[in-house]
Amino acid sequence: MTELLAVRDLIVNYHSERGIVRALDGVSLAIGKGEVVGLVGESGCGKSTLARAILGVLPVPASEVRAGAIAFGGDNLLTLASAEIARRIRGRRITFIPQDPYGSLNPLFTIGQQMLDLMHWKSPRAAAAGRSAWPAVLSRYPSARRAQDRAAILDMLGAVQIPNPEQALAKLPHELSGGQRQRIVIAMALLPQPELIIADEPTTALDVTIQAQILRLLHREVKRRQVSMLFTTHDLGTAWEICDRVVVMYAGQDVEAAPTPAFFAAPRHPYTSKLLESLPRTDGVAQDIPGEIPSLIAPPQGCRFHPRCYFATTECTITRPPVSGGAHVVRCYHPLGASTGVAA
Repeated sequence: MTELLAVRDLIVNYHSERGIVRALDGVSLAIGKGEVVGLVGESGCGKSTLARAILGVLPVPASEVRAGAIAFGGDNLLTLASAEIARRIRGRRITFIPQDPYGSLNPLFTIGQQMLDLMHWKSPRAAAAGRSAWPAVLSRYPSARRAQDRAAILDMLGAVQIPNPEQALAKLPHELSGGQRQRIVIAMALLPQPELIIADEPTTALDVTIQAQILRLLHREVKRRQVSMLFTTHDLGTAWEICDRVVVMYAGQDVEAAPTPAFFAAPRHPYTSKLLESLPRTDGVAQDIPGEIPSLIAPPQGCRFHPRCYFATTECTITRPPVSGGAHVVRCYHPLGASTGVAA
């Protein structure tokens, strides 16, 4: 599969009063065209930091990219000027679905106003028309394109199953349900016709029934439009539902990546195995992972999981394991397999 996005050996630190937080430690990840990749791991493992790095919205000067590359469509996003990313990439070729749809919508403006504001700046028809000679804040919104964009908005609202799209445009965000607000932000992410969507745990704020509906909707629309998606989640059930491939992170390091069926059937990293074992069973029993998540201010050397790993040896405490495997890759000196007797 042709790679659309390739993150290579990314190192990101945060500066805090307590010291340097080593948030990402040599993370690598790839997403193919039209592929849905799940980025899973416990809270604080670096999922959101990686998403912000790709979008170019890491906080400045609190964060520092120490090394690595983010290749997207022929560009290294880490070498582009922030203004260039804002004009040409973010919100146009790469869009974002937030965790909290209510917090991402302005409570003082109608849905229609907010969606048309988005299309004023990020419409694919605006990109086709070329860059205006006027500064962005003074650029006119041609009436013909505005009518086309409004028609596209109505079509998209129908696609994401918003009832009575015309009426929905006249409403304020608080007049919609949580599920409807999430459908609105999904529509806003799809409208610029992006190549990649980054979805940051987009169903966390919804109840279980609505979660399932939103997941099915999101999966159907990205597949129908052949849009790639990086889907961050701590919910393995969600990853199973919609992801083609799963990447596991632990304490700022990527530890395993595999096609979804192989990931659930035969995990190879000890942390992944323990993560799957922690899921509640049909008999109601759930197992925790012994030990504590390490501090990212003074993380362990080598594999960061080694203080909690039954298979750790001296080499695990010195140098981070290299990648091994083909389609199912793992960073472990002692990957699980038939010889260990461990099964998913």
